[in-house]
Amino acid sequence: MNLGFKFLCHAETKKLISFLGLMVVIALMVQYFELPYSEFVTSLAGKITSFSMDASMANSKLEGNIGNTHPNGSTLAPLDQDRRSSVTHNNGNGSIINNAPSNHAPAPQIMVALSNHTSLNSVTDSRSPMKSVMSNSTLARKGTTKDENSGSGNGKYVITKNPKGKPSKVVSISDMNLLLKQGHDSSQLVKPTRSSAVDQEIFNARSEIENAPIITNDPRLYQPLYRNVSMFKRSYELMEKMLKVYIYKDGERPIFHEPLLDGIYASEGWFMKLMEENKHFVTQDPESAHLFYIPFSSRLLQLTIYVRNSHNRSNLIEYMAKYVDMIAGKYPFWSRANGADHFVVACHDWAPAETRGQILNCIRALCNADIEVGFKIGKDVSLPETYIRSPNNPAKNIGGNPPSQRPILAFFAGGLHGYVRPILLNHWEDKEPDMKISGPLPHVKGNANYIELMKSSKFCICARGHEVNSPRVAEAIFHECVPVIIADNFIPPLFEVLNWESFAVFVPEKDIPNLRSILLSISEEKYLEMHKRVKKVQEHFVWHYEPVKYDLFHMLLHSIWYNRIFRIS
Repeated sequence: MNLGFKFLCHAETKKLISFLGLMVVIALMVQYFELPYSEFVTSLAGKITSFSMDASMANSKLEGNIGNTHPNGSTLAPLDQDRRSSVTHNNGNGSIINNAPSNHAPAPQIMVALSNHTSLNSVTDSRSPMKSVMSNSTLARKGTTKDENSGSGNGKYVITKNPKGKPSKVVSISDMNLLLKQGHDSSQLVKPTRSSAVDQEIFNARSEIENAPIITNDPRLYQPLYRNVSMFKRSYELMEKMLKVYIYKDGERPIFHEPLLDGIYASEGWFMKLMEENKHFVTQDPESAHLFYIPFSSRLLQLTIYVRNSHNRSNLIEYMAKYVDMIAGKYPFWSRANGADHFVVACHDWAPAETRGQILNCIRALCNADIEVGFKIGKDVSLPETYIRSPNNPAKNIGGNPPSQRPILAFFAGGLHGYVRPILLNHWEDKEPDMKISGPLPHVKGNANYIELMKSSKFCICARGHEVNSPRVAEAIFHECVPVIIADNFIPPLFEVLNWESFAVFVPEKDIPNLRSILLSISEEKYLEMHKRVKKVQEHFVWHYEPVKYDLFHMLLHSIWYNRIFRIS
């Protein structure tokens, strides 16, 4: 009897496994061919698969593509990343991470369950930031590409999952310029009475910057690119001459001190790598430091301790809050300016939420530079989102065709995550021969088709996804295509220094129906000048293994330094 019962159980188990496998195959086939009722079938299969995998994934707390709660309490769709195939990350410390960017486009639960399973030897107790996060520095992870999946029906594109709502208030680029001026002007230059030597140095530096000698024709700096080329040059010179940065050694890997050097979030990794290796700016004496760097990776924080399917980021916020409590209790430097002389550099979409609480007092260099989620113009710094495919050659494929070899008026291709891109395609896909607007392009090695279209276009559309930031802004500059930014409330990178309106076009989201007429209204003479300026500003957006003058490492550090100086009162 017992033997028969065991045989029956074994047979039923095999049937159940076969059934689950069949459901997975059917769901994948339906999803691939976009047959009717695919959403229902994949949803059902996803729930079954999720249930069956719960036991095997119980120890995994990594999350790549699941929506979450927005800082204002609303529901977020999947992460706002962009395009393309998986790559292998070498973080510079011997750890290899097999990573593809998370998919912002809506994806069925079954695809998430299959593509995001991650193995860890151990997972941190999220209640304590000081406990070991991983016992092995090697982290294997997989994900889907950002723009591969998009939904359409009857020729019209629709948002299919958790769209982030439109901003409650739109701040124009001219209003942003005014906010920057007001923020810096409101911090009056008052000579410190009882202050440290560091405060006195910053006071003197600000005085020199505000009284910088007028530059009319600098051989290196093209004046129209900058808000005030004279102040920028003097500020940069003073940064090179005097800036000292203290880097906290506290914090365990991989969340701290472990840079990711390729993929969608490479900016935070490259800055971390170059800053920690730097011998010119870094000081071991915190008493002499003008700035204090907290070297954490917002991407690895999310990958390491986010609880899968929880739709709750409170443990990430708590983790960083406890870290700040720890360094504030261990060292006297935080209380010196209540964190105002500290900074973080974070490119993940969730970084605005992860840097709540006391960290809001820091200067935050963020890719998700959105007024709607708490970015403070004049304090925080907009970090360029640079998609790095080759860590050994981060400047690979930079360059583009001359204006005479750019027959395309405007180009966009990508996934339809968020509410803006479906509107863009509904209005402009296959409408005009000079408007190359489409969903994801077929996959080609090295993304060659996408790059070639950018190099052959006059204007490159940089439309927001679920969040305002997109690597298209930097990519357009790399390929000498004038950026057209369609992302309300997005503060463009290095905003405190660069005069963005001199080399980019800002189109409010409500004006998408008028996009072509707006671009055609730009005269050939003005376009040629904008193209020239895009080419000249290019050097400010490039990472190098060994930093060079005016490259992205130095420009980002300068913006942090500049905002610190103009916050002293």
